[in-house]
Amino acid sequence: MTMQFYYDDDSTPVNADEIHNLIPLHIQTQAELNMWEQNNISFAERKLFKGKKNIELSGDFIKKVHKIMFNNTWKWAGKFRTINTNIGIDWIKIPQELKVLCDDVEFQKKNNSFDLEEIAIRFSHRLVYIHPFVNGNGRCSRLITDLLMFKAGFPRFSWGSKNLTAISEVRSSYIQALQEADKHNIEPLINFARS
Repeated sequence: MTMQFYYDDDSTPVNADEIHNLIPLHIQTQAELNMWEQNNISFAERKLFKGKKNIELSGDFIKKVHKIMFNNTWKWAGKFRTINTNIGIDWIKIPQELKVLCDDVEFQKKNNSFDLEEIAIRFSHRLVYIHPFVNGNGRCSRLITDLLMFKAGFPRFSWGSKNLTAISEVRSSYIQALQEADKHNIEPLINFARS
């Protein structure tokens, strides 16, 4: 039986060449993959949200979080993509753009350019826009955003209070908010993150 993946137009599909990078060989359906990935992410959350130690945002830290989130699922966990995809910047620019992003966050925090909530949401949007990984970019960006808030003593965002990987009305609202942020209107994404 060949595994079938289902994606909406706003997702990065895992192509047939990537299937060989799936670690659990018993998975046969999209539902099984989603559950396996979610269990991997739940483990990452338990590990990353321990203690109050501040994080130093960097490309290496972003890779580390992605690896912890998907290391039991995909061989490419924590590795930047080396191909262009339907979403994201040219793959060759990923390290440079992540450095700019992390430096911008530090500058914004130091200079109180925005409140921390807006800084975190702007970070999440730009990380999704850069799209450094083959897959899992949205989930990674939301987890790191929540981690930024948590480490500063604030609650995590609710992100629509639903599973954003499944094709749904809530996911559509999230995608629309990201598209508005692409047009420099961050308010819908801030409102969605709080919902």
